[in-house]
Amino acid sequence: MIDLPPSAVEPSLLPSRNRKADRFFESATPDADATMRPLTGSDDVTHFDVVIVGGGAAGLTLALSLPKHLSVAMLMKDEPLESSTYYAQGGVAAVWAQDDTVDEHIADTLIAGAGLCHEEAVRFTVEHSREAIEFLLAQGVKFTLDENSDDLHLTQEGGHSRRRIAHVADATGRAVATTLLERVRECQNVTLLDHMVAIDVITTNSLAQHFDAPFTEPNRAVGVYALDTKAHRVLTLSAGFVALACGGVSKAYLYTSNPDIATGDGIAMAWRAGCRVANLEFNQFHPTCLYHPEARSFLLTEALRGEGAYLRLPPCDHHPEGERFMLRFDSRGELAPRDIVALTIDFEMKRLGLRHVYLDITHKDPEFVKAHFPTLYTRLLEFGIDITQDQIPVVPAAHYTCGGVVVNRQGQTDVLNLYALGETSFTGLHGANRMASNSLLECFVYAMSAAAHIRDSHAHAAPSVPMIPIWHIQDYIQDNADQDEAVILLQNWDELRHTMWHYVGIVRSNKRLHRALSRILLLKQEMQDYYGSFALNKNLIELRNLLLVSELIVRCALRRHESRGLHYNRDFPQSLPTPADVVLTPAMPSAV
Repeated sequence: MIDLPPSAVEPSLLPSRNRKADRFFESATPDADATMRPLTGSDDVTHFDVVIVGGGAAGLTLALSLPKHLSVAMLMKDEPLESSTYYAQGGVAAVWAQDDTVDEHIADTLIAGAGLCHEEAVRFTVEHSREAIEFLLAQGVKFTLDENSDDLHLTQEGGHSRRRIAHVADATGRAVATTLLERVRECQNVTLLDHMVAIDVITTNSLAQHFDAPFTEPNRAVGVYALDTKAHRVLTLSAGFVALACGGVSKAYLYTSNPDIATGDGIAMAWRAGCRVANLEFNQFHPTCLYHPEARSFLLTEALRGEGAYLRLPPCDHHPEGERFMLRFDSRGELAPRDIVALTIDFEMKRLGLRHVYLDITHKDPEFVKAHFPTLYTRLLEFGIDITQDQIPVVPAAHYTCGGVVVNRQGQTDVLNLYALGETSFTGLHGANRMASNSLLECFVYAMSAAAHIRDSHAHAAPSVPMIPIWHIQDYIQDNADQDEAVILLQNWDELRHTMWHYVGIVRSNKRLHRALSRILLLKQEMQDYYGSFALNKNLIELRNLLLVSELIVRCALRRHESRGLHYNRDFPQSLPTPADVVLTPAMPSAV
C-alpha cells in the first residue's frame, strides 16, 4: 500500500487470493475457493444479526436497546469493563431540574462549540436527555441523590450555566459501565467476546474487489474480521448490521487521560470502508490530569472546578498560595470551557517553564470534599496527596476526539448498515469544543436511536449476507520472519506520540503540521516495508490505525485556515467569519 491523500482510501484487510505470504496491508490466505464455507452451520464463519465493536456506554446501550429476537455479538478489545466510559468521573448532562430548560442547555452547548455545532443535532440530543437518564435509572444505575429532596443531585461543570450533571459520586462512568454490563450479561441474545481486536469491516465493495467482480450495488457492511488475542486466531463474523462504538484516538498523544484501547480503531475502519470523516482537528485536551511519576492516565474530574477548586501557579513571594491565574484570561475563571482552560494552562507552563500547575480545593470544607469526591480522595492518598490539605499537580492531556465518522441522527454512516456511535462518530453535537458531560449523553441518545433504526430496517427486510472468505492467521508470516524485532513497533509508536504531542498539540502552526505529516507518512512507509515479517497482533493493528487517523487529523488541521475552539494555529490566530466543517471523503468505487 502507498501513502494515500484524503481523497483516497486504504484497502480493507480482506484475504487476497493465490498468495501465501503477502504484506500485512494486502493480507493473504490460501486460495479463496478452497477456504470459502457456507455461513449456516460453519465452523469458520459465524453469523449475527448485529455486530457491535466496542463495550463502552454507546455499545452497551445499543445492545440493551435492540429487540431481543436479534442475535448480537459485542466485541471488546480488552477486559469487558476496559473502556473510556469506565474512567469517566463527571456525569451525564441532562435537563432535569425544574429551573433548567432545553433552550438553556442548547445555548450553553452552542457557545462552547464556538460556532461549529449543528444546532439540529444539539436540539435532538438535549431533547432526549431526560429519556437517557430515565433509561439509566431503569437499568439500575444508582445516581447520587440530593439529601434535601431525594431527587437527583446535580452538579455544575465548565461551560454549563446551570446545575444539570447527574452523577454517581465521582465515579459515574464506573457505575454506568458496571450496571449496563450486568444488564447485557442477562440478555440471552447477546454474545460477549472479550480480547477481540477488530481488524476491518467487511463490505460488499471489499468482497467485490476480492473476487474481481463488478460493483453492482451500493456499498454496505456485511461483517467484521477480528483478532482473538487469547487464541491468536482471526474470527470471521458475518452480520446484517455493524456498529462501531470503539472510542476516540487520544492514544496518539504522549499524555492522555484515556485507557490504552483509545487507538482510533473505529474511525480507521470506517474510513477504509468508505465513510467520510469530519473535524478531526478538534482534539480536546483535558485541563487537569494528575502529574505524578507513578500515575498513568489519571484524570481529575471537571466537577472539582465545578465545586469551587482553583487553578494556581506555584507559590511565590507575592502569592504564597500560588496565583489564581485563570481570572487574568477569562471572567468565568475555572468554569471557562475546557479549550480555554487547557490553552491557558499550556500558555502559562510554556511562559514560566513549568512542568505543571496546581489544582486547589483545600479552601473547601474537608467533609464536603470527601463526600463529593470519595474515589478521588482515596485514590490520591495512594500518591501521598491529601486533597483536603494539599494542592494537586496537574497538566493538560489528550482527552476526547470531537470529530469522527460522519453520521446522521440514527448513527448511520455513508456505508449502508454500518453505524458509528459515541466518540467514534461525528454527529455535529460538539462543534469545535465538547462541553463537559455532553459526551456520555450523546452515547445514550444516539445508541437508542440507532437501535430503533436497526429494528425497523430488519423488520422491513432482513439484509442478505454474501459468502465471505475466512482468514487463516498462519498464512501471514513470511519464511524467515524476524519476530524478535518488536522493538520497531515500540519505537514507531513512541515517535508517533511525540510527534503528535509536539506538532499537533494544543498550539499548532503550519510548519509543525507539515513536519508532523512528513513524519507520519514516513512511519507508514517504514511499517509497510516490514509488515510481512510480523505475525498479526494487537500492537500491529493498533499502530496501523493510529497512523491512519493521525494522518487524517493533520490533514483536517491543515485545511482549517483559522483558529477556532480546540484548534489553535499560530499562523491563523483569528476565526473566520463563517464557520465551516472540514470533511474528508475517501475515494471508493461506485456501483455500475
